[in-house]
Amino acid sequence: MADSRTKFYLDRQNRKWKGVCSGIADYTGVEVLWVRIGLILLTLAGGFPWTLIAYMLVAWMAHDKPMGLYETPEDAKFWQGVRSNPKRSTTEVRSKFRELDRRLADIETHYTSRNTQLANEIESLR
Repeated sequence: MADSRTKFYLDRQNRKWKGVCSGIADYTGVEVLWVRIGLILLTLAGGFPWTLIAYMLVAWMAHDKPMGLYETPEDAKFWQGVRSNPKRSTTEVRSKFRELDRRLADIETHYTSRNTQLANEIESLR
Protein backbone atom coordinates (compact mmCIF):
# COMPACT_ATOMS: atom_id res chain seq x y z
CA MET A 1 0.00 0.00 0.00
CA ALA A 2 2.91 2.36 0.66
CA ASP A 3 4.02 2.37 -2.97
CA SER A 4 0.50 3.32 -4.10
CA ARG A 5 0.70 6.40 -1.86
CA THR A 6 3.80 7.63 -3.66
CA LYS A 7 2.34 7.44 -7.17
CA PHE A 8 0.72 10.27 -9.12
CA TYR A 9 -3.06 10.04 -9.45
CA LEU A 10 -5.76 12.13 -11.04
CA ASP A 11 -7.85 13.71 -8.31
CA ARG A 12 -11.36 13.46 -9.75
CA GLN A 13 -13.05 14.64 -6.55
CA ASN A 14 -11.49 18.11 -6.71
CA ARG A 15 -11.30 18.40 -10.46
CA LYS A 16 -12.38 21.24 -12.71
CA TRP A 17 -11.87 19.43 -15.99
CA LYS A 18 -9.87 16.17 -16.01
CA GLY A 19 -8.27 16.25 -12.54
CA VAL A 20 -4.66 16.79 -13.64
CA CYS A 21 -4.06 20.05 -11.77
CA SER A 22 -5.72 18.76 -8.61
CA GLY A 23 -3.66 15.58 -8.95
CA ILE A 24 -0.45 17.63 -9.21
CA ALA A 25 -1.54 19.66 -6.18
CA ASP A 26 -2.24 16.50 -4.20
CA TYR A 27 1.07 14.97 -5.24
CA THR A 28 3.20 18.01 -4.38
CA GLY A 29 1.24 19.55 -1.51
CA VAL A 30 0.89 22.88 -3.31
CA GLU A 31 -2.50 24.61 -3.25
CA VAL A 32 -4.50 23.59 -6.34
CA LEU A 33 -5.28 27.24 -7.17
CA TRP A 34 -1.56 27.97 -7.63
CA VAL A 35 -1.10 24.93 -9.84
CA ARG A 36 -3.98 26.04 -12.07
CA ILE A 37 -2.68 29.62 -12.25
CA GLY A 38 0.80 28.30 -13.09
CA LEU A 39 -0.59 26.13 -15.90
CA ILE A 40 -2.52 29.07 -17.35
CA LEU A 41 0.51 31.37 -17.15
CA LEU A 42 2.75 28.73 -18.73
CA THR A 43 0.26 28.27 -21.55
CA LEU A 44 -0.07 32.02 -22.15
CA ALA A 45 3.71 32.58 -21.91
CA GLY A 46 4.39 30.62 -25.06
CA GLY A 47 3.80 26.98 -24.28
CA PHE A 48 0.40 26.96 -25.92
CA PRO A 49 0.20 23.72 -27.82
CA TRP A 50 2.70 21.82 -25.66
CA THR A 51 1.06 22.43 -22.31
CA LEU A 52 -2.29 21.27 -23.64
CA ILE A 53 -0.69 18.21 -25.24
CA ALA A 54 1.10 17.38 -21.98
CA TYR A 55 -2.14 17.94 -20.03
CA MET A 56 -4.05 15.55 -22.28
CA LEU A 57 -1.28 12.92 -22.15
CA VAL A 58 -1.21 13.02 -18.36
CA ALA A 59 -5.02 12.82 -18.24
CA TRP A 60 -4.91 9.81 -20.56
CA MET A 61 -2.00 7.95 -18.88
CA ALA A 62 -2.58 8.56 -15.16
CA HIS A 63 -4.88 6.45 -13.00
CA ASP A 64 -7.70 7.74 -10.84
CA LYS A 65 -6.94 8.29 -7.17
CA PRO A 66 -8.20 5.33 -5.12
CA MET A 67 -10.88 6.01 -2.54
CA GLY A 68 -9.56 6.08 1.02
CA LEU A 69 -5.92 6.51 0.00
CA TYR A 70 -5.25 8.67 3.05
CA GLU A 71 -6.99 8.13 6.37
CA THR A 72 -6.41 11.64 7.75
CA PRO A 73 -5.17 15.01 6.45
CA GLU A 74 -1.99 14.45 8.49
CA ASP A 75 -1.48 11.18 6.60
CA ALA A 76 -1.79 13.05 3.29
CA LYS A 77 0.77 15.65 4.42
CA PHE A 78 3.16 12.90 5.52
CA TRP A 79 3.01 11.13 2.14
CA GLN A 80 3.44 14.43 0.29
CA GLY A 81 6.61 14.91 2.30
CA VAL A 82 7.76 11.40 1.46
CA ARG A 83 7.29 12.09 -2.24
CA SER A 84 9.15 15.40 -2.10
CA ASN A 85 12.08 14.28 0.07
CA PRO A 86 12.10 10.68 1.31
CA LYS A 87 15.36 11.06 3.26
CA ARG A 88 13.98 14.00 5.26
CA SER A 89 10.78 12.08 5.97
CA THR A 90 12.65 9.08 7.37
CA THR A 91 14.76 11.45 9.47
CA GLU A 92 11.59 13.04 10.86
CA VAL A 93 10.09 9.64 11.71
CA ARG A 94 13.30 8.56 13.42
CA SER A 95 13.34 11.82 15.35
CA LYS A 96 9.75 11.29 16.53
CA PHE A 97 10.51 7.73 17.62
CA ARG A 98 13.64 8.90 19.42
CA GLU A 99 11.58 11.50 21.27
CA LEU A 100 8.93 8.91 22.21
CA ASP A 101 11.62 6.49 23.36
CA ARG A 102 13.21 9.20 25.50
CA ARG A 103 9.86 10.09 27.08
CA LEU A 104 9.10 6.42 27.81
CA ALA A 105 12.54 6.01 29.36
CA ASP A 106 11.88 9.05 31.57
CA ILE A 107 8.55 7.58 32.68
CA GLU A 108 10.16 4.21 33.36
CA THR A 109 12.97 5.84 35.34
CA HIS A 110 10.50 7.86 37.35
CA TYR A 111 8.31 4.83 38.00
CA THR A 112 11.13 2.47 39.00
CA SER A 113 13.10 4.96 41.07
CA ARG A 114 12.87 5.03 44.83
CA ASN A 115 10.41 7.87 44.77
CA THR A 116 8.54 7.62 48.05
CA GLN A 117 6.00 10.25 47.08
CA LEU A 118 5.05 8.27 43.95
CA ALA A 119 4.96 5.01 45.93
CA ASN A 120 2.64 6.62 48.50
CA GLU A 121 0.33 7.89 45.74
CA ILE A 122 0.17 4.44 44.14
CA GLU A 123 -0.54 2.82 47.49
CA SER A 124 -3.29 5.32 48.21
CA LEU A 125 -4.99 4.36 44.95
CA ARG A 126 -5.15 0.67 45.88
